[in-house]
Amino acid sequence: MYQIKNFTANDDIRVLDTLGPFTVIEYLRDLSVTPLNAQATYFANKMNIRKRQVICDLSKANVTIQAGAMQWMVGNVNATTGIKGVGDLFGKAMRGKVTGESAIKPEYTGNGTLVLEPTYKYILLENLANWNGAIVLDDGLFLACDSNLKHKAVMRSNLSSAVAGNEGLFNLGIVGDGIVCLESPCPREELIEITLQDDVLKIDGNMAIAWSGSLDFTVERSGKTLIGSAASGEGLVNVYRGTGKVLLAPVVAAANI
Repeated sequence: MYQIKNFTANDDIRVLDTLGPFTVIEYLRDLSVTPLNAQATYFANKMNIRKRQVICDLSKANVTIQAGAMQWMVGNVNATTGIKGVGDLFGKAMRGKVTGESAIKPEYTGNGTLVLEPTYKYILLENLANWNGAIVLDDGLFLACDSNLKHKAVMRSNLSSAVAGNEGLFNLGIVGDGIVCLESPCPREELIEITLQDDVLKIDGNMAIAWSGSLDFTVERSGKTLIGSAASGEGLVNVYRGTGKVLLAPVVAAANI
């Protein structure tokens, strides 16, 4: 048995969200300051620049996290690689290579508590039931998920998009029934959600942070011809086509933090 004191019950910490095995907390004030950084810390807090952290209750579900994301754990917690054989290792290594994600994401089992490293990014808890069981992520957004969810590399619909759009050819897709935890550059309050029903969304820039796995993602000319694209000043745009939804950051700069 174990007890955790002066953590979530601390008056400097508030709970932002709870879903499945995950609880997101935020530090309201940073008390570990010195005279040299006190002013910067004060104004950072006023601008909502605060540390946030994810607590995983393994008694509710096993979790898989981004490599290096664990800070501390207590109780009956066992860490594994999640590798189920040579074929599985090869597949995960290839997926990590093409998506830019870590090839091996550790899996934690048991019934104890796992706490992830604090971050200044914004934590989103997404239920894949609200994404028709499949979500595709922009690079670097994955933090953790239920271990029963499957990871796969999702390739663009057109091979030329990797070169033309100056982006990778593959994105990380998460499939199944469970919760995924994302590190977003923007708070949920600023994210724009667009739902498509057999329609098309075109975005000038890398502003989409997540989209339904049912959507076709390509990079295309903004106009029907090269001259038309040049005249419009837009050039190439990211295109999401079909039925599903897209989470959109308000500005490109924020999406690339």
